[in-house]
Amino acid sequence: MINLTGSWVAMPTPFTEDNKIDYKAFETLIERQIKYGTSQLFVLGSAGEVTLLSLEEKKEIVHEVIKMTKGRIPVFFSASALTTEASVDFAKYCQAEGADGVIFTVPPYVLVPQSAALAHLDECMSAVDIPCGIYNNPSRLGVLVTPETIKTLSDKHPHFVVDKEATSSVEQLVQVQRLCEGKIKIMCCDFPKYSIVIPTLGVGGTGTANIGGNIIPEEAALYSRPWTSFDIIEEGRAEYFKWFPLLQALYTFSNPIVIKAALNILGLPGGHLRKPYQDFGGSKLLELEKLMGELGVIDKYGVKR
Repeated sequence: MINLTGSWVAMPTPFTEDNKIDYKAFETLIERQIKYGTSQLFVLGSAGEVTLLSLEEKKEIVHEVIKMTKGRIPVFFSASALTTEASVDFAKYCQAEGADGVIFTVPPYVLVPQSAALAHLDECMSAVDIPCGIYNNPSRLGVLVTPETIKTLSDKHPHFVVDKEATSSVEQLVQVQRLCEGKIKIMCCDFPKYSIVIPTLGVGGTGTANIGGNIIPEEAALYSRPWTSFDIIEEGRAEYFKWFPLLQALYTFSNPIVIKAALNILGLPGGHLRKPYQDFGGSKLLELEKLMGELGVIDKYGVKR
């Protein structure tokens, strides 16, 4: 069973100029993550423009990314869908292809009660044997998966290993850790509005499920380490405080708008966004480039074109 820890980077989906999936660019971005110490990858999340991909494209991404990464770095794929049946079918496909794990969400938009959220996630987890987790993001999905629901799922499914949290509630983190007694690894988003990286690690979480690692992978790996010593605590906190302004900038707009712009600034193949997203530009883009220059990101990670 995979023991998720450290920096878990949510990858963007690069596109060619004619709007096809750019697998050469995908490989470039993945190799960079492996080089700089990222612990595991998350593919087909919101940072991957997943709602703008066809089912065929998503299946192709799973197939191709597994070929690039198998045995080199663990990769979890989102099996989120609009219906329980579709989530189950996609999770089964991922398992058959050899995925390391899958992540489930409550279906977006329908605003189900907690009992339906539990039933949905229970059916999804029952359909596969590989490690799985949930992405708890009420701001995008409209429903919070409560600590009590997470505990119920944890008690029933030993392969439920991770709770990817994107809430503003420290109480949520404490209750998940307390009720599940560490059986579920808590890995929080690095959204600065929520600012729960430090509280997550403080209550015993094992890392961050982040987008910042797309731009500063080595630094994200440092501030995402679980707190197993005072030295790690001090170093991780200092790193997080140092890079906080950049993380704020990366969330100027929703994922992956600014991520792709920052990758392009570095000369990396971030590529364009699919409509209805609009590419990041104007004065905000200039401010982002200035900040990345001042923090030394361009000097360290920039690629000459």
